Amino acid sequence: MSALALSVLLSLVSAVVYAAGAILQERVATDTPDRPYAPLHHGVWWAAVALNGLGAVLHVIALAYGPLSLVQPLGALTIVFALPMAALFVGRGAGHTAWRGAIMASVGLAGLLALTDGADSRSPAGGERLVLAAATFGAVGLLFLVAQAVGRPVVRSMLLAGAAGAAFGIASVFTKTVAVDWTSEAPTAQAPNLAVIAVLAACGLLLSQAAYRGAGLAAPLATVTVVNPVVAAAVGLTLFDERFRYDVLGTVLALGSGVVAAGGLILLTTERLTAQTARTPDARQHTAGSPAARPSSWDRPPDDAEAPSDPDAALPQVGEGVDVGSVPRPRTHLEVEMRSGAVAGGS
Repeated sequence: MSALALSVLLSLVSAVVYAAGAILQERVATDTPDRPYAPLHHGVWWAAVALNGLGAVLHVIALAYGPLSLVQPLGALTIVFALPMAALFVGRGAGHTAWRGAIMASVGLAGLLALTDGADSRSPAGGERLVLAAATFGAVGLLFLVAQAVGRPVVRSMLLAGAAGAAFGIASVFTKTVAVDWTSEAPTAQAPNLAVIAVLAACGLLLSQAAYRGAGLAAPLATVTVVNPVVAAAVGLTLFDERFRYDVLGTVLALGSGVVAAGGLILLTTERLTAQTARTPDARQHTAGSPAARPSSWDRPPDDAEAPSDPDAALPQVGEGVDVGSVPRPRTHLEVEMRSGAVAGGS
C-alpha cells in the first residue's frame, strides 16, 4: 500500500472514530444534564474520551504519511459519518435540513482547506507562539462567558462548540510546531508547547461535551468540525506564511467555500431551533385527552371555581353505572357568589 493510500485510509478511520466519540458524548449529555462538562462517574464518557484520543492519534499518523491539503478536508467527513451512525446505532435521526447543512458544511470546508497551500510553511517564533496562546485562551474564555449568559440552549451550545473548535484548532497549530521543531538533542525544549497542547485539548473536550447538552448532535458537531480547521488555516496563513493556491482565483474560491460552510452551519442551527420549538409548545395548546402533557393543577378545578353554566352537564349519566346519590350536588350561582363574597370579606 502506498503512503498516500495509507494516509487516506487512516483519515477515513479517524473521521469514523471521531464521529463515534461525538455520538457517545451527545448520549452522555442527555443522560447527565446536571454534569455538563465532565461526568467522571459515567463510563460511556470515558469511552468517548478514549475514542477522541484514538481519532487524534490516527489523524496525526495520517498527516505523517500524507499532505495537509488532503488529510484535513477528509476530517470534515466526521459530520457526514455521524448522522447515519447516530440513526443506525442510537435511533437519533436527522431531518432533511440537517443533512443539507452537514453536506454543505463538509463541501465548503473541504474546498477551503484544499485551496490552502502549506508547502513553504515555517514555524512561528517564540514571541508569536506566546501571543497566539494568550489570544486563544482569551477568546475561548470570552465565548464561554457569553455562552453562560445566553438563555437559549441551542445558541449556548453553538457558542461552546465554537470555543471547543477554536481550542482544538490552535492545539493542532502547536502540534504542527512541535513536529517541525522537534529534535532528539533537546526534547525538553518543547515542554511549554506540549503543555499548551494538553490544556487546549482538555478545554476542547470539556467544552464540546457541554455543547451537546440541549442541542442534539448535528449542530455542535458541525460547529466544532468547521471552526477547528478554519481557525488552524487562518493561523497558518498569518503565522506560517501559507498561501491559497492559484493566487487571486484561489482566494476567491476559498472565500466562496467559507460562505458555503457558514451556510451549512446556519442550516444545522435552524433545524435544531425548529425541532426544539416543535417539542415545547405552550401547555394550553395540548389536547384535553393528554393528561400527561397537562400541568397537575389542571386535573382538578379549585374549590372556589365558578360552576358550569349548565349544572346538569357536569353530572354523569345514570346509564353509566354511577350511583346518583353519591354524586355531590353542584353549587348554584347564588352559593358561589355568597362564598366569593365571604372570601373577599375575610381577606
